[in-house]
Amino acid sequence: MQGTYTAFAGQRRLASGTAGDVALAVKRATQPLEQPIIIFDDGTGRSIDFDLRGDDREVLARLAKLAPPSAEATEAPAEPRGRGRPKLGVVAREVTLLPRHWEWLNAQAGGASVALRKLVDEARRASGDKDRERQARDAAYHFMSTMAGDLPQFEEASRALFAGDRRRFTGLIADWPADIRDHIVKLAYSDRA
Repeated sequence: MQGTYTAFAGQRRLASGTAGDVALAVKRATQPLEQPIIIFDDGTGRSIDFDLRGDDREVLARLAKLAPPSAEATEAPAEPRGRGRPKLGVVAREVTLLPRHWEWLNAQAGGASVALRKLVDEARRASGDKDRERQARDAAYHFMSTMAGDLPQFEEASRALFAGDRRRFTGLIADWPADIRDHIVKLAYSDRA
């Protein structure tokens, strides 16, 4: 779901797609609509604001600055590597560990940084499915809180969502407005259809 957005005009889904597609759809729809338009980041379920001032080209240019670089743009060049550290896009941050942890890390091949990167990569592979399920559930909840917080059985539906009871959850939200209900289900379960 990363990189997709959905706009709602009241309880009706207005547009879904890339930031540019949604921004332009919202820009064109703002004049005739009397209901508030809310744009959601599908990866987080949180609302987001797009600056829609100016013509389409200006709007898209501003959105391009907000987007992270593509994988191709961050790949290392094909030229031979010289001396010194490789350009991996490394970000330096402080890590606080006990002395025994530092001793173990420093004793690993490549030192502490290499060992930490390997440990993080291994943990990401091992818990990837759980992390994706948690992120999907959290995105669905954030969206649901904003768009359906005052709808009937919201509290029970939230409990069922966090309990992982898909059947009960979908039953509780069955009478909600179709676009809202369908988007919640898409956010929560699209990767586990």
